[in-house]
Amino acid sequence: MKFSVPRRVGAVAALALAGLLGTSAPSATAQPDAALAAPDISVANVKQHLADLQSIATANGGNRAHGRTGYKASIDFVKAKLDAAGYTTTVQQFTSSGSTGYNLIADWPGGDPNQVLMAGSHLDSVTSGPGINDNGSGSAAVLETALAVSRAGLQPTKHLRFGWWGAEELGLVGSKYYVSQLPTTERSKLSGYLNFDMIGSPNPGYFVYDDDPTIEQTFKSYFAGLGVPTEIETEGDGRSDHASFKNVGVPVGGLFTGASRVKSSAQVQKWGGTATAFDRCYHSSCDTTSNINDTALDRNSDAIAHAIWTLSAGTTQPPGTVFENTTDVSIPDNGAAVTSTLNVTGVTGNAPSTLKVGVDIVHTYRGDLVVDLVAPDGSVYSLSNRSGGSADNIVQTYTVDASSEVANGAWKLRVQDKAAADTGYINSFKLTF
Repeated sequence: MKFSVPRRVGAVAALALAGLLGTSAPSATAQPDAALAAPDISVANVKQHLADLQSIATANGGNRAHGRTGYKASIDFVKAKLDAAGYTTTVQQFTSSGSTGYNLIADWPGGDPNQVLMAGSHLDSVTSGPGINDNGSGSAAVLETALAVSRAGLQPTKHLRFGWWGAEELGLVGSKYYVSQLPTTERSKLSGYLNFDMIGSPNPGYFVYDDDPTIEQTFKSYFAGLGVPTEIETEGDGRSDHASFKNVGVPVGGLFTGASRVKSSAQVQKWGGTATAFDRCYHSSCDTTSNINDTALDRNSDAIAHAIWTLSAGTTQPPGTVFENTTDVSIPDNGAAVTSTLNVTGVTGNAPSTLKVGVDIVHTYRGDLVVDLVAPDGSVYSLSNRSGGSADNIVQTYTVDASSEVANGAWKLRVQDKAAADTGYINSFKLTF
């Protein structure tokens, strides 16, 4: 994991997600197919991968860093496992700091090529040590999950892809290169990217990225089922490879067990351990196989498999799917703006250029109202700006070019009454994709 400054780290039915966010659920969303239960990931197998990565580092100057022989040997090791398991693998080359770097991409046959679920981790270490927690832990767990997919003969609805990134420690170089080489049409097929960077810290916390609500809740629900409390990851705020995907609009999420930050007394009470660094060997020569908490590694490995099985089983919403919120929202007279929220899930890529926005507002004087559509990233699309004179109500379908917006997320109808004497309420709000 690259920490030049402190990183942010985080299939649920639509009703459950809406309840979590305090909003109304869509009334006409297709629910995901029930996922087959994910297998228990053998922590012994994951630890064997770590032992192999340790041996590679030991035989190559003590590290697996970009541009060093230990990194290329790590790529070859992972690739051989995946080739034998039936994956289609691709080694992607790039140049950084005068040295050749490598990404490894592995595709599992089958699944809808227009909706791709991807999971990844960086495989490089720093030059000062073998990088077994950072980030052998994430790399080994993703590898074992990919091998579990093969052993199970999984046939998910979505296409599965796994990635191991080079030169993350130099500034997310490998993942940035991968994303930059993807045509826009291919990026739009990525329904989600899951990142795993440091998941076996010796004094662990249980942190979830909070970037995409569906992915976040998938992980939080899993840990809740174990009785393990989680927190939102804040230590690095986008300093791992998920940032490369998030920056081009791909929904992202992931897990983390802590790096150099000190565990608080409240966190000690919550998770056990000591009020010291989550990983005292972060970016050091002592980041070896003895620098791993087996329980954290086991729990997080199982959580990865749970997310892969769950999120790859969901179906994409077909064209013309309607999301609707029919909960009334009062509009205060000459007051603050109010919103009605729709949580859109299961729509691949960006919203359409002809997004239909259905507005049903009951009001005694429509000329008082400013009505906007607010996209998940905060972009605002004006629908009505105090138009319509003395007529009452707004019952209309607007067409919005929202093709620059990622479809999934919380969309809001925002309404404000800008003059005195008349009142009303939002009766319903719907989006047709």
